[in-house]
Amino acid sequence: MGANEELRRSTAPELEELELELLLEALVRRFGFDFRLHDRAPLKRKLFGFMQQRGLSTLSQLQDHVLHDPATAGGLLRTLHVPPAGLFDDAAEALMLREAAEHSLRGAALPRIWLADCAGAGQAWTLAIILAEMGLLSHAEIHATVASDEMLDEAASAWLPEADLERAQEGYQQSGGKGRLADYFNLQGGRAMLVPSLRSHITWAQYNLVTDASFNEFNLIACQRALPDFGPLLRQRVLQLFHDSLVPFGTLGLDRELDPAEPLAAAYQAIVPGQCWYKRIS
Repeated sequence: MGANEELRRSTAPELEELELELLLEALVRRFGFDFRLHDRAPLKRKLFGFMQQRGLSTLSQLQDHVLHDPATAGGLLRTLHVPPAGLFDDAAEALMLREAAEHSLRGAALPRIWLADCAGAGQAWTLAIILAEMGLLSHAEIHATVASDEMLDEAASAWLPEADLERAQEGYQQSGGKGRLADYFNLQGGRAMLVPSLRSHITWAQYNLVTDASFNEFNLIACQRALPDFGPLLRQRVLQLFHDSLVPFGTLGLDRELDPAEPLAAAYQAIVPGQCWYKRIS
């Protein structure tokens, strides 16, 4: 155990909790990002992991660095938000996206999909390729929202090393893909960029799930990578936001199965038993 870890463990729990509250309040006031209703366990794991990387012993030290060092602030906010996804990095999720798209997009005049707190270009590009193969992308709109301007810039200018396409090919095939991923990319100088005909159907925007209101109606909403970090109150707030944004008979993809006791549970029916993808029925 290192000295920093020993010092952190020696901090009284009530003092550490006070430091945490002050840090979260500082993030709201200084940067406008509100993590106060996030589940404490994953939040602390991310914070303490970041502190260990930076050689910091207390949350108070972290707060001081965050307020006075833009690089530390940017790094911490990136750590607390959804980590970037790889192309077809979750074959099971991609397979369910195909199923969900079949249930909610086919037959819609102008299908709209919302990737809420999107995990970057890898997740959005995965969906665009799936919809293209299903013949659904030509008249569809993918709205991919991220929490910060920095993440927005990263997504808009993203590219993949060409070698990543080879590694993603297996996940692509496991999720129902029949062709070659390379056919969907322009390759130049070892870099791979999604072809413009697919990329043009993705609209990137900065959006805060904690504070922002519904901004459109969608046939499919997916938010599986951010929700695990949300505490009960914030989770209910976000589920209501999704309900207000989802058209009747639209599809909602979550991080876990709906609890029958949740206020909105009766409005949804599982697409596949045991999965966390739901069709809105009322």
